[in-house]
Parts: sequence; C-alpha cells; structure tokens
Amino acid sequence: MKKEAAAFYRCPYTASALELIIDLAEGEHVVSGALVNASGHKYLIQDGVPDFRDPSRDPMGEGERKQFDYYQSTSGAYDTALDWLFATFSEDEETVRGRLIEQLPLEHASVVLEIGAGTCRDSIRIASRMRHGTRLFLQDFSPSILNVGRQRMANAQAFDCEIEYFIAGAAHLPFADGANDCVYTFGAFNVFPDLRGCLAEMTRAARRGGRVVFGDESLAPWLRDTEYGAILLEANPLYADPVPIEILPESARDVRVEWFLGNAFYFVSYAVGEGAPPLDLDLPIPGRRGGTLRSRRYGKLEGVSPEAKRLAEQEAERLGISIHEWLDRTIRNATNPAK
Repeated sequence: MKKEAAAFYRCPYTASALELIIDLAEGEHVVSGALVNASGHKYLIQDGVPDFRDPSRDPMGEGERKQFDYYQSTSGAYDTALDWLFATFSEDEETVRGRLIEQLPLEHASVVLEIGAGTCRDSIRIASRMRHGTRLFLQDFSPSILNVGRQRMANAQAFDCEIEYFIAGAAHLPFADGANDCVYTFGAFNVFPDLRGCLAEMTRAARRGGRVVFGDESLAPWLRDTEYGAILLEANPLYADPVPIEILPESARDVRVEWFLGNAFYFVSYAVGEGAPPLDLDLPIPGRRGGTLRSRRYGKLEGVSPEAKRLAEQEAERLGISIHEWLDRTIRNATNPAK
C-alpha cells in the first residue's frame, strides 16, 4: 500500500478519517502497520494490504461463511474453473470481459473501485485502460483469492495507474461518499449478503455522474423452459437467480441491462444521479381533467355522487375551464366567501 493511498480510506462503519500508523515501510510503500480511527479502532495492514473486516460489528452469516470458506479453499484452482466456463460457452474471454469493461468511462475516471476482484481477471484489463496518475482499488473479502490476483497483476506488464488492494465486506466499504468515479463487480454479486444493501453501498461510494456496473449468473427468461436451460440449471442453481433490477436506487440514470455469455449471465450498468429523476410536479396538465401531478397525487377529495360529478363536468365545460380548476375555484369561494 502506498502511503498516499491512506488519504482515500475511511472507517467503513463510522465514515471517520483514519490515521496511518507505519510499522514497516519500503520507500513509499507500507508493508505493515495500521489505519486507526479517532476512537482507536485499528485496521491492520499486512503485506501491504489493509483489512477492514470487523467480525464484532459485522459477523458473517452462514451463507457468507460458506462462500468465504469456498473462495479460501479453491483460490488456487479458481482460474481453472473460469477457463472451463468460457470454453463451455465457446466464447472468447477477451471479447466478453471487454464488453463489460466498456461500460466503464475509464477515459474520464481518476479513481476506480472493483468489488470482488478475486483472481483479477477483470482487474488486469481495467488497469491496462487507465491513464497515468489514476488509481485502481481492488477489493475482496477472501485474502487467499486476492493473493492469487495480486500475483497475476505483478506478473503482468507495468500499468500506468496506481493499484491498491484491500480486504473488506461489500456491505461496508472504506470510502467517503462519492470517492470513486466508477464502481464495478462481476462474478460475485449474486452471493453478496443483502444485495440491496451492498448495491446501495456501491452507489454511495460512487460520485454523482459516475457509473456502477454489476453482473453475475442469471439465465435469460426465454431460455429457462428449454433443454439448454434445464442443463444449466441442473449444473448450477445460481443460474436461476433473477436479474435484481428492482433493487436499483432511485438515483439510477441511463440504466442498461444485458444478457451475454451464452445468455446465462447479465450485467446492469447505470450512472449515479441525485435522488429521483427531476419532475415538475406543478406544471398544469392540459385537457378536460386538468390539475397537476402534485394535485392528482396529494389533492384527492372524498368521492361524490355520479350526478354531482356530471354537474361539475357540465359547469366546467360551460365556463371553458378544466374540472380541476372549477373544483379548486368553487371550494375556495365556498370557504372564503369574502374573497
């Protein structure tokens, strides 16, 4: 970990600033030490990698523990399984991963975060597209599998960007709000604990106008009742997971959803906006009924008889105004006769 990278990190549970304590450094790189918050809680740095997990605050559930043990125990053979996957679907890995990474506006990004980097097969492609002076943060919750990824990155050609590794859970990321231009994860999202909470956390860590991209297994709906679908679902139950578009935040803009890799995987890509999309609630709605979006939603009255409704419609038509305007005017005159 470079010393300067410490300024990017925050306590993942309190969002407070962290002080870098160095036990051993080699030039600008911290080999061991800790990041400490104001209350004295330490996140240890070992072999240049800070570990932001805190079992006392965020204990692993049974499912998360199962996934952790799986990645810890299979880290050395995980790449073999991925090679088999692409060969089975008769797809070129470079083309497939390139299609994903193209969703990230890396030409404009200064800080990029990849969640669940694992053995860094995407990371190496992201880093190769980043400019000099930019920074790529790579996270995983399994130290064992991230070590495999670090070795892959070390064996690759030199990158123009700075690369930092850290251990953390996806539900508690050690960054201030909006600290990253892009947040990306592929191949781990379906097994994150609390998908909605994790996606909210990824969105929080992305700046306004930045982009979030996530994806994983999900067999396309039109294939689920075919023999092709039955074979895949028998082999891997995760193919039955739906694309979780219902958990996207209301701030999501320019949303894209695609299936790829044998139509057995999906990705969702969106820009981060500010709250819900802009909406003029008070712009008058043309037509006989009239009113505004606000009045139709919040200005409802108790129902009237069909005869009273008919009389109101006739009177509004006679006066050449909308029913809303006639009703609003009539009520105001009735309650404020002097005006």
